[in-house]
Amino acid sequence: MACQQARGSTCGDLFERCKPYIAMVSLQFGYAGMNVITKVSLNHGMSHYVLVTYRHAFAVLSIAPFALIMERKTRPKITFSLLIQIFVLGLLGPVVDQNFYYAGLKFTSPTFSCAMSNILPAMTFVMAVLFRMEKVNLRKVMYQAKVVGTLVTVAGAMLMTLYKGPIVEMVWTRRVHPHQANVPVSMESDDKDWFKGSIFLIIATLAWASLFILQTYTLRSFSSAPLSLTSLICFMGTMQALVVTLVMEHRTNVWSIGFDMNLLAAAYAGIVTSSIAYYVQGQVIQKRGPVFASAFSPLMMIIVAIMGSFILAEKIYLGGVLGAILIVAGLYSVLWGKYKENKEKKEMEAMALPVKSVEASNGKFIDMIEVVGEIEMEKAMNKAVVKVSAPAPGEEAKA
Repeated sequence: MACQQARGSTCGDLFERCKPYIAMVSLQFGYAGMNVITKVSLNHGMSHYVLVTYRHAFAVLSIAPFALIMERKTRPKITFSLLIQIFVLGLLGPVVDQNFYYAGLKFTSPTFSCAMSNILPAMTFVMAVLFRMEKVNLRKVMYQAKVVGTLVTVAGAMLMTLYKGPIVEMVWTRRVHPHQANVPVSMESDDKDWFKGSIFLIIATLAWASLFILQTYTLRSFSSAPLSLTSLICFMGTMQALVVTLVMEHRTNVWSIGFDMNLLAAAYAGIVTSSIAYYVQGQVIQKRGPVFASAFSPLMMIIVAIMGSFILAEKIYLGGVLGAILIVAGLYSVLWGKYKENKEKKEMEAMALPVKSVEASNGKFIDMIEVVGEIEMEKAMNKAVVKVSAPAPGEEAKA
């Protein structure tokens, strides 16, 4: 019986440790699907400004009811400072990031867009170091692994972008040609403004990295109400995106949407990659930090490359395969460094003895080490720490 309980406890602990990894890998599949579906929608003429507005309207409708019911008692008071933070989060994510990303996606391709956005871990890591959210001590191997892994990841993304090489024939692409797939011919045209698309994607990635950093700060106030924070970000983003769309689009027919790919793109992106993604991303950031959450983004490019070859008949080149290998190696290095850092932090917390302030009868406070249990007693003895229990002045007279 005891063995079964121990085995169950071990499995439970293992699952808890794996939850952040499972959550972030699952999100990359969601982002990959969004890229492919959105590319088809944009190629059918949908305005990316309208798409962003509809996307976050769907996000609000999908998550706000849960926030209102489940967090009605734990929701913090919205101060002016928090309101400004939510406003900036809505501006960075729904407006700047997604509008520029969709514009870059329209000028390039899903695989190229994902490749350019893989500078996200490097940007997030640099910003986290500047804001003192991450430590860098190059004398230790785990910090070296984080830095080197970030650089290798970016190198892999740049390799996919700058070097094509020969076409790699996959089993599922040997008999598939662009004109045989249900894809508009314009998707393979050569008149795409790749440079302009690259600039848009870099701006979008910078906004995304800033979102990770600011969300880390805001979550400290919304630690008990993450659904409410996600709802507020999506609502603020919807209002801001609506204003931007009214300014940029003067035709009323751009708002028309039916039961087609445009509706699917807006609903899928809003529910999966906005409401669910913001919530899951926030939970992972609370536990592991912004760098850990951003380190998984390179996986999205590999998934999109495979999905693009299936659905969009995109060609896979040798440079893409080599870049994917570098990305996986860099991702593993970053995650290994984060794992070692987290393990060291837990060991330091376990070794630290709690200090308890005890008030004596004379009104002064005495700091005493509180030792509970045999394990803590052994640690205290090993450190030659002795706890002395003595009656406070006046107590002995009473006795």
